[in-house]
Amino acid sequence: MPYVHIRVTDDGVSAAQKAELIERTTQMLVDVLGKNPASTFVVIEEVSTDNWGVGGISVTEQRRRATDRR
Repeated sequence: MPYVHIRVTDDGVSAAQKAELIERTTQMLVDVLGKNPASTFVVIEEVSTDNWGVGGISVTEQRRRATDRR
């Protein structure tokens, strides 16, 4: 019973994109490990860019700084 947890920032991932992530992740586990898709769980968690940091600052702040430089 595989469980896959995908975290993405909450900035515009569409329902169609999420559905594709779930479908393709499930298929990958079928193809690579022979897992049963009926017992394969894929969870997508959307995280606020305020709560996602890279290089010591939040993604929100990184984007703000990039916009200010333009």
